[in-house]
Amino acid sequence: MTPGDYLPILIVFGIVGGFAYFSLALTHLLGPRRYAPIKQDTYECGVDYVGDSRQRFSVKFYLVAVLFLIFDLEVVFMYPWAVNVRTLGWFGFVTMTIFLVLLTVGLLYEWKKGALEWE
Repeated sequence: MTPGDYLPILIVFGIVGGFAYFSLALTHLLGPRRYAPIKQDTYECGVDYVGDSRQRFSVKFYLVAVLFLIFDLEVVFMYPWAVNVRTLGWFGFVTMTIFLVLLTVGLLYEWKKGALEWE
């Protein structure tokens, strides 16, 4: 591989970066400039905010987020396996079965310990 082989990739990065910069600059220059207090107010799901935004959250919120990421990654690992399941044969099937059994045991353990309960 020579440094010249990377030139097309650098050109694509330059085009993408230029387009992003151009789009942001154009919306900033041509966008409306009507500022109103009601439009600058925090709004989420149709409910007005209550309290301070810097309040502490329960650890369970973070735990559920981490559990979601773990089981999301499980699906990411299953895609390449599903594409190559015929070429992997029984070895691939057994290794994926062991992987899924371990994750299922982990999920059952978390469920039994109450990690998925909100109250």
